[in-house]
Amino acid sequence: MTEPFFDTRRGYTMTADVRTTQRAYPAYKDSGVEWLGEIPAHWQVTRLRYLLNTNPSKNKIRLADDELVSFVPMEAVGEYGGLNLEIEKPLSEIGSGYTYFADKDVVVAKITPCFENGKGALAFGLTNGIAFGTTELHVLRSSGDLDQKFLFYLTISHFFRKLGEAEMYGAGGQKRIPDSFVKEMRLGIPPLPEQDAIARFLDHKTAQIDALIAKKEALLARLADKRTALISQAVTKGLDPTVPLRDSGIEWLGEIPAHWEVVSLRYACEFLNRRRIPLSAEERGKMSEHTYPYYGASGVIDYVEDYIFDEPTVLIAEDGANLLSRSTPLAFIADGKYWVNNHAHILKPLKGPFEYWAHLLCTVEYAPWITGAAQPKLTKENLGGIKLPLPSSQEQTEICAYIASELTPIDSTIKHVQQVIVRLKDYRAALITNAVTGKIDVRDFA
Repeated sequence: MTEPFFDTRRGYTMTADVRTTQRAYPAYKDSGVEWLGEIPAHWQVTRLRYLLNTNPSKNKIRLADDELVSFVPMEAVGEYGGLNLEIEKPLSEIGSGYTYFADKDVVVAKITPCFENGKGALAFGLTNGIAFGTTELHVLRSSGDLDQKFLFYLTISHFFRKLGEAEMYGAGGQKRIPDSFVKEMRLGIPPLPEQDAIARFLDHKTAQIDALIAKKEALLARLADKRTALISQAVTKGLDPTVPLRDSGIEWLGEIPAHWEVVSLRYACEFLNRRRIPLSAEERGKMSEHTYPYYGASGVIDYVEDYIFDEPTVLIAEDGANLLSRSTPLAFIADGKYWVNNHAHILKPLKGPFEYWAHLLCTVEYAPWITGAAQPKLTKENLGGIKLPLPSSQEQTEICAYIASELTPIDSTIKHVQQVIVRLKDYRAALITNAVTGKIDVRDFA
């Protein structure tokens, strides 16, 4: 038998309830499909076009115009399963520019990067059994010889996504998977009862793995909160809990050590925004070398052939949704040789370690200074007017040393948990691929 497309046994340490004993089928045959290799001897190789219909017509809808249906934009399509069905609309409000699907249909995002990210789902629980959604979906409807859950797992398998990437057409952010990719794909298909057994097995095992991932992600959130609280306490209250405090006069900050100053950021840092230069994706793509970091609002977004800075600075986001969501740090240090575009403010602190200012700027509640709704923006004027606590340079250095020491074990734990989550996701992907391609026999799953 050929090697499995993915070997779920290599490099994974799993708890006993998640681990799956690998057992091959008793007999295999050559599928005649190069990437697939051998399949169970009783499976049949066929093209999906003979087992499903793609993008079915809505002509057979039997609903009154005032009846509700589910409405599904792309953001409501989950990665590797799930649909957010909060939005409903009367059928009369649905124009012609939306994709129709129904309960038991499988939807697959067709545009980059949604396709590569695994966006897709098995539809169920739709209002009146019907939904309309983004035109960037392919709809797959079984013709009867293909179990819909088995089909769903096929579409989120690693091989389906990787082969699909190679078939994309278009340019840049407008690349799409053609309808023909799905219809012409040749697969080994088991009998219907076996498809059902594989789907039930994967339902059970992926639910176990997902529950474990959820626990690890909850742990990450708690560690992140602990990390943030530790930094915030140190940079706003200092290290000595016995020192007298005074009201800072700043609502978000509250009390600070009595001997600390309060200063507007514009008087504590030099703004170097005049030196930043944006480069378009096209300009960066034409470069022959990609050596130096190219910074944007949330960190390094590319590498370029030249640099405009050769000194440490503190960068802080000027615009973007992250100003409100804060999914990544708003302030960070750039050092060495690098380039900065026009989406990050560039600060050079006048005294004290740069690490202190990066930590402090990450604790600020920026909401009162952010303008714009569709595109949040933190202007240079508003940022410069924010008042901040200012201990002596020596105390700033002591605070940074304390933070570095306390964060070491927290960050080590965070890194370990992140690695475990990656391994769990890899294991989940490998399990799905091996099950739907017949590399493991799960027919006896109870």
